[in-house]
Amino acid sequence: MEVTRIADALPYDAARHFGVATLRLHGGEQTDAERVVVGISYFLPDGGAEESSSPAERVYVVLEGQLTVTTGDGPVVLNPMDSCLIPPGETRSVLNTSNRPASMLVIVAP
Repeated sequence: MEVTRIADALPYDAARHFGVATLRLHGGEQTDAERVVVGISYFLPDGGAEESSSPAERVYVVLEGQLTVTTGDGPVVLNPMDSCLIPPGETRSVLNTSNRPASMLVIVAP
């Protein structure tokens, strides 16, 4: 078993994100996970991710606060413990429209 303590999680630069701090929990250079990458993203008010797509499947789980995820189907507001699946190739953007920070668990299956 590999344990990642939040104090030991490595920061990483998330492309096309703004007003966001990110930490890698598993996968990448953090642990030996091969089939999944797990991170946590902290979104400041008005922070988010620009519209983009990825060849990887992604699951977002809002832990605290409120985030708006917008796809071709339109915007969806996610509250604590709400989650969504972004299929490979689907374009999405994320925005914290509130005046409070928000955090999101990000699970990526490359």
